[in-house]
Amino acid sequence: MTAALDRRTDYRVTFLVLCVGVASFSLLQSMVNPVLPTIEAALHTDQSTVTWVLTAYLVSASVFTPIIGRVGDKVGKERMLVVALGALAVGSLLAAVAGTIGVLIAARVIQGIGGGVLPLTFGIIRDEFPREKVASAIGTAAALLAVGGGVGLVIAGPLVDALSYHWLFWIPMIMTIVATVAAAVWVPESPERTPGRINVGTALLMSAWLVALLIGVSQGHHWGWGSTKVVALFVVAAVLLPTWVWAESRSDQPLVDMQMMRIPTVWTVNLVALLFGFAMYSTFAFLPQFLQTPESAGYGFGVSVTESGLLLLPQTIASFLGGVFAGRLAARYGSKALLVVGAALMALGTFGLTFLHGAAWLIVVESVVFGLAFGLAFAAMSNLVVDAVPQSQTGVASGMNTNIRTVGGAIGSAVLATVITSSVEPSGLPVESGYTHGFLLLALMATAAAVVALFIPVVRASTHVVPGPQAESEAELEPQPSRT
Repeated sequence: MTAALDRRTDYRVTFLVLCVGVASFSLLQSMVNPVLPTIEAALHTDQSTVTWVLTAYLVSASVFTPIIGRVGDKVGKERMLVVALGALAVGSLLAAVAGTIGVLIAARVIQGIGGGVLPLTFGIIRDEFPREKVASAIGTAAALLAVGGGVGLVIAGPLVDALSYHWLFWIPMIMTIVATVAAAVWVPESPERTPGRINVGTALLMSAWLVALLIGVSQGHHWGWGSTKVVALFVVAAVLLPTWVWAESRSDQPLVDMQMMRIPTVWTVNLVALLFGFAMYSTFAFLPQFLQTPESAGYGFGVSVTESGLLLLPQTIASFLGGVFAGRLAARYGSKALLVVGAALMALGTFGLTFLHGAAWLIVVESVVFGLAFGLAFAAMSNLVVDAVPQSQTGVASGMNTNIRTVGGAIGSAVLATVITSSVEPSGLPVESGYTHGFLLLALMATAAAVVALFIPVVRASTHVVPGPQAESEAELEPQPSRT
């Protein structure tokens, strides 16, 4: 017992390891986006095929994030953290040496398994850190996800110019190998375990509807929203989603406990995550594209990939600062207040982008507002969900929240692509009104997220565990008042 306690004394070492893992995953989310044309040319493929480099990663991460989180709840978060980081390292190595587009897509699927790093990180922080340090640590870790996305956009261009696109994978691979070894050596075993087996049937059902939905959404713009393939995928998702919910509700050992998902705090935060993800990830995808549009189109600034990344660097810094200070602000004002403010800032920034985008400095100011919104909202969502569920369900609850935010981002990016390209100039570039309407849509979604956030009931799950198979679904879900 003494040895176990001694091993857990310095939580700061654990936190450093977790941050390296989260940073590696977040870099892989964004660094590839700006250089897809480079990859397309290097691997002698076409535009429709190269988009699967993004789609494969998105689908894989969405499927594995909640599954790895739930497995970690059951068999140990430290053990599964090593698995998730190991998958990131293997996938990055395969991507770095890939000589064909098929191998690269397969590598991205393997990398997606690393999505489990996020819920496992939040669970380990809750297990290992002093109570007063949890909110701040989760805020910083959550902010790293947004920061990594911004850093990826900044360094992708210079890295490819100086070396090659292969280094977009070599660098995360090196970081991940270091994190994997460090996790195996220094991150302690989980003190909290959920008894029972993994429900393979419901895991397959969840995977099936997610794959159908996300492929349909991500490819709808290319295949046509009314095409047979896209409609069929949406029908499959519409049938399998309620089937999955029904199966989970009737299962003695659910993968995702539907009682947990019905906790008012959990489902309202998840709804905010969907709406916020819609707005946030779309700005990552289309703001650099707007900046790079030639001035001859009547808008845009004609900057390079590298220059657009540098213009958005202040956004990344603001995201990090927002996440770092979120813990202190939450202790004083509550995580709900931070989420409302974060969503409101997102709405303010996107409304500004809609009507004031004629000068580069305006874009920089608005992107700083986005950055603060990302940092505050990511931290607040994670803290609210973690604090509302039993400790034994932290991994799966965090995984589903992350997943829902990702689904929102996929839907938002697809819808925005359709809106922006609905009318094009003779040169093939979108007309300015396409961007204006698209940014306005993002502002409305962010506003909706802020409104929903106002109605989040804030509770804290009891840590009391009642013996028996119903412990999770009964005693552990009893809410208690909380200021978080």
